[in-house]
Amino acid sequence: MKHLSFIIVLLGLLAVNASVLSADLAPNWSLKSAEGAEVRLSEEVQEQPVILFFWATWCPYCKALMPHLQSIRLEYGDKIKILAINIKDDGDPVGFVNGAGYDFTVLPDGDDVADLYQIFGTPGLIVVDSDGQIRFDLRDVPRPPNTDDKSDHKTKAALLAPYWAAQIRLSLDSVIDATNP
Repeated sequence: MKHLSFIIVLLGLLAVNASVLSADLAPNWSLKSAEGAEVRLSEEVQEQPVILFFWATWCPYCKALMPHLQSIRLEYGDKIKILAINIKDDGDPVGFVNGAGYDFTVLPDGDDVADLYQIFGTPGLIVVDSDGQIRFDLRDVPRPPNTDDKSDHKTKAALLAPYWAAQIRLSLDSVIDATNP
């Protein structure tokens, strides 16, 4: 009887560990790009880490973060890909990205994917490695001191964007170092 109890406890622990491990796996999805091509996360991550950037044209935090993401794109080159997943937006995301000269793959209708990741506000940003593991989630980054004051959103966004970009770079460095020992 002791052995049976031990086996039941062991199986329970294994089930808990498996669920914890699978919680870090990025849900797979597919969306149409602005050009009409089918984009599948499972295919994108096979080549390099992918930044999933959930944004809207009206979001001041997104607008402040985008130049930093472009800088990251230029710095890391083909080692990363940025998928700009537009959500909760009635604007022109393709025109916005193209007009600013950003080098992102624009996915204009991303509300369903945002729901998969439980992204309910903007900006949302997740880094997925080549194994499909979530390695960074902007929601897990604590705000630096003095950014919760009564400043307007545009001012707060200008303060937060470089900080967020630094955190993203740290994550990308660890992901890229892990894949290129």
